[in-house]
Order: sequence, then structure tokens, then C-alpha cells
Amino acid sequence: MPYGGNDWHALTTESILEPELPICDPHHHFWDRRAERTPYQRYLLDELLADITGGHNVRSTVFIECRSMYRERGSVADEMRPVGEVEFVQGIAAASASGLYGSPRAAAAIIGHANLNLGDKVAPVLDALQTASPNRFRGIRHSVTWDPHPEVENSAAHKMPGQMASDPFRAGARVLARKGMALEGWVYHPQLPELAAFAKAVPELTIILNHVGGLLRTGPYGGRDEEVMATWRNGIAAVAACPNVVVKLGGIGMTRNGFDWHTRHKPIGSEELALDMAPILSYCIEKFTPARCMFESNFPVDKVSFSYNVMYNAFKRFSKNYSAGERAAMFHDTAARVYKIA
Repeated sequence: MPYGGNDWHALTTESILEPELPICDPHHHFWDRRAERTPYQRYLLDELLADITGGHNVRSTVFIECRSMYRERGSVADEMRPVGEVEFVQGIAAASASGLYGSPRAAAAIIGHANLNLGDKVAPVLDALQTASPNRFRGIRHSVTWDPHPEVENSAAHKMPGQMASDPFRAGARVLARKGMALEGWVYHPQLPELAAFAKAVPELTIILNHVGGLLRTGPYGGRDEEVMATWRNGIAAVAACPNVVVKLGGIGMTRNGFDWHTRHKPIGSEELALDMAPILSYCIEKFTPARCMFESNFPVDKVSFSYNVMYNAFKRFSKNYSAGERAAMFHDTAARVYKIA
């Protein structure tokens, strides 16, 4: 990617809008991927703080699993390796909670990973994750992103179609629900009907739909907006009809969403960004209502398209016609409630 770095972001600077508005950012990652060729090889507490302390009133954040710092292969059973990630983030969260690094509480809630295909046998993995973070662990993300087209990156840890309909996966999900834990739902938009059926089958489980439902508008889904958007809208409506599902408004900076923002010589500003995102965000809010919506950063992944300051300015511009209570829900209160952040 030719752009996306901090020097590039500095080409578009803006004053912070409504700097007092409380924010809980419910979706970001931590990693050190020095061995990989990625736009952001390192994203730890210092890098997060550089983004969230630019003027917006970010009071707390939620860490979402990203297969970071797993326990060394061979040191434990494979299903227990993800416990290392929660141990790693618990340490970062404790450092942030000391106050030494300022007032925002990074990783005030932590989402790890456990393989729900283990069925009832996932219970000891969940117990180990809870032990690794007794005060912050809130649930897991078991990504099921899968698409039959070879051009689409099937990024799920367990690459197979139809996982949400399988008996073992649903048995594992019921264990998760019994323990009072939540499930992050990361799917691609053609899978939204599968997610709706799963949500109905396990109504006692809180499910957080990631990234406005995983809209795909590149590769085999590029240049087909009328058909693709209709499929996405139908899927969002089906999932929103399940009261145990909430949705994250963000993740639109990922290149698979089909926008050109990451290719520009000068980064997009918040006015244009708000206009571009509006049809997608508005439809999600219409179907879920503000009480079941939360603005997310998805950093550093979305950082390839815009800066943190511009992104939250865009969210603020977009939401200006909602009531104060509705905006409070989408910027802070829904996330604080769902992730049990004091």
C-alpha cells in the first residue's frame, strides 16, 4: 500500500469536533508483527495512545483478538495457545490502568479466542482465558469469514464453510452463553443469513456483529453494487431482527469495502468521509436502533485509509442529527453496557 503511514496522515489535519463527547472505542488490536510485511508491524500501547489522545475524549477501549502473542507451539495443547494473547493484553491493560500513561483506559475489556468447534470441550479453554484476565475478559471472537471465491481472503482461523450451523459450534456457543460471555461475529456479508439463523438458535448468547456485517465490494463483488448492496441490506435486516445481536459501526476503512481512500495522495477529510459512510451507517442504525449500535475504530487496520482524528470527526458529523441520548449510546454507552465497562 503506497500510503497509510503517519506522515501521510499528517497531510490532512483537522480541529477536533465536540472534544468533550465521551467515547468508548469498542474495537482495536495490539500486535508486534516484526517478521511480517504489514502496513503496521507494531501496534502496542504507545501506538494506540498516539492515536486516541489526539483530542477526542476516548475514555476506554476494547481489545479484540487478532492471533497475537499465542503461547509457543508445542508448549501447550493447541486449543490453549490463544490464552497467551489474553495474558499479553492483560499486562498492557494493567499498565494503562496505573494512570502513568494518561486517563484513557486501554483494553478496559478484552476479547480473546477459543475454538467453538470443540463443543462442550471448549469450557476449560474459556476458564483459562478467564483466569488470565479475571477482571477484563468478556468473551471471544471466533471468526467464520469464508467465501467460495478464491479471490476472497478467507482469514478465519478455522477455514471451513457452514461452521455456525454445525452442532459442535452451537454447543460451544451455549457453553459461552452459560458463562455469561459474548461472541464477536466476524462474517462476510453473504453469510449474514447464516448468522441470523445461528442467533435465533442460541438466543441467550450476546453477539456483536463486527464491521457493519463484513461488506465485500472488491474482487468478485466489485462493480456489482446494486446486487451486492441489496444482499447486504437483506442480511443486515435479518440479523437486526434478532434482539441478542448488536452491531459495530466501522471497519469501513478496510480495502475490501471498495472505497479508494487508501490510494489517495492526500488522505480524505471528515466531511467527505461522513458522506461516503452515511448510506451504510444509516441503514445499520435504522435496523438495529442506536441502542444496539456502537462506533468503532478497527485500528490499526482502518488506519490505512484515514487517521483516528478524521475518523471520529466523521462519525460526529454523520451523527449530528441524532438526539443527544442516541449519540451517547453509539459513541459510548452501548459499548460500555455490552462489554461491562464501569
